[in-house]
Amino acid sequence: MLVKPTVPELLKETKKNRYSLVIATAKRARQISQGSKPMTNDDDISPVSLAADEIGEGKVSIFDENQWKEEQEKLEENKEESETTDTNSEENK
Repeated sequence: MLVKPTVPELLKETKKNRYSLVIATAKRARQISQGSKPMTNDDDISPVSLAADEIGEGKVSIFDENQWKEEQEKLEENKEESETTDTNSEENK
C-alpha cells in the first residue's frame, strides 16, 4: 500500500521522529476506522491515508510525553478558572 504523503515527507513537515509519526498515524487511523469523522477533504477510503493527510495538513498534532503533560496541565488550569468564573458570576446575580 502506498500512502501519500510519504513518511519522509511527513518527517520533514512535522519535525518528529519516525516512531512518533507512525504511532500517531496508527492511532488516528484507528479513530477514523472506528467512526471518527476525517478532518481532511480527501476522498481516499484508507484510514491510514486519511490519517497521514491530516498530519501532513497540520490538522493533527503530535505531542511528546512532556508536551502532552503540559497540555493536560493547561487544560486543567483553564477548567478550574472557568469553574471559578462561573461560580463568581452566579454569586453576583
